[in-house]
Amino acid sequence: MTSTFRLHRAVRLIRQGGVVALPTEAVWGLSCDPLNPRAVARLLAIKQRPVHKGLILVAADIAQLAPFARIEDPVCAVARATWPGPHTWLLPAREALPDWLSGGRDRVACRVTSHPLLAALCRTVGSALVSTSANRTGLPPARSALQVRRRCPGTDLLLHGRSGGLQRPTPIRDARSGEVLRAG
Repeated sequence: MTSTFRLHRAVRLIRQGGVVALPTEAVWGLSCDPLNPRAVARLLAIKQRPVHKGLILVAADIAQLAPFARIEDPVCAVARATWPGPHTWLLPAREALPDWLSGGRDRVACRVTSHPLLAALCRTVGSALVSTSANRTGLPPARSALQVRRRCPGTDLLLHGRSGGLQRPTPIRDARSGEVLRAG
């Protein structure tokens, strides 16, 4: 398990605009401060991901998502019933949400994680974080720290731990329509 020292080092790096890799419910992910445009640009460059695709926000609890999504909207009840857990939902975005998070749409992908290390990082930072698979766009996601090192040069720190054991990344569903955008 990751030491408290490394966790606090990750927090410091995130607050300074760094990109941190760590295990999630299924695969290794990359995380950064969602409101730091320089950090998000670095993460997107590492992944070679276009900004119009948007990003997933993860949180330790639903309150951490309030600055980004209209969690009080009645359509969010379906998402709240599945959290914490490995379920990502498209929720109504706040009007001031940066386009780099939503891809310019009126919804934002959100998850309240049940992964202990990812939740601890969100709690210690005191905010939701970007969480996206550690891989170049179109390639398989990393399933180990070694794969992250090889596939995601430019990552500032790896927080070692175990993934949650899921075989596939978390499913993504639209809270308004129930449509499955990515099967789990």
